[in-house]
Amino acid sequence: MLCRALVVTLAIGAAALPAATQAYEIKPKTPESAFTAKLRPDILGISADSTADSARTVLEAFFKGRPNATTDIQQQKFGSTAISFIPALNFSLPPGPGQNGEVLSSSFSSPASGNRLYFFARNLTFAKEQQPAKADMVKEVMGKYGAPTIVGDQHLYYIYRAGSIVSAGTKYKEATAVVAIDKPLDPKAALKLNGETIRGSCVAVVKRAQAKEKTLAAMLSEAKGANCDGVLSVQLIPGTAPDRVGIAQFSLLDVKRVISAAAIDNDALAAEQNERNATPKGSAPKL
Repeated sequence: MLCRALVVTLAIGAAALPAATQAYEIKPKTPESAFTAKLRPDILGISADSTADSARTVLEAFFKGRPNATTDIQQQKFGSTAISFIPALNFSLPPGPGQNGEVLSSSFSSPASGNRLYFFARNLTFAKEQQPAKADMVKEVMGKYGAPTIVGDQHLYYIYRAGSIVSAGTKYKEATAVVAIDKPLDPKAALKLNGETIRGSCVAVVKRAQAKEKTLAAMLSEAKGANCDGVLSVQLIPGTAPDRVGIAQFSLLDVKRVISAAAIDNDALAAEQNERNATPKGSAPKL
């Protein structure tokens, strides 16, 4: 009798538990991406392929053995469920005498869309005696990512659309990119990038993404208005001498993923809420 009473008590207790403690299954969908398998830029090996877990592994290995490094691994619940995930990773190392400073930040979608990367930034502050030549940095960047779409205003911009890097009409070589990088962006080339559309400039979109909150909700409106699928931005800020680089900033924004992942995540959250608020479907027992 005691055993039977215990079973009944447990059954009642389980039914009374909050929705967040009940088992909830997520069937993840892979969100779309601006980057194809043959053209998938990465920063330190982190790309649109990366999940929060895989990116965390890379970043922890990269900062291993650096005692001054700080780590911010954010955690969040999916809706009202007990499912926890990582929406953002932030690692930093302060600059010091003979030591370059680094700040790396990344943002990820929810488990419903595979907890995939949609924004990644790396900011390098070079120690005074370790500032690289601007020409060498441009060579490294173009050796890794290819010829940029547009150069100027201290930036090399790679704008992706329909699975390829967009051309603005100028075929940049390393030497021409070094000359162009400190000049203003060519307004004719910038206008050509937008064509006859009234959609937003991808240069402006990635600049604002660097400064604003990195959540999907905060970035969605501008992503929908952007005239591209993705952007890679590399900024080289002059150092102690004009031909040296004091700060290098790398930003990767998957515009297409922001839109796709937001739709998947919102649908999944709505479905979870509907399930949580659903009226019980039990029927009266036969008396």
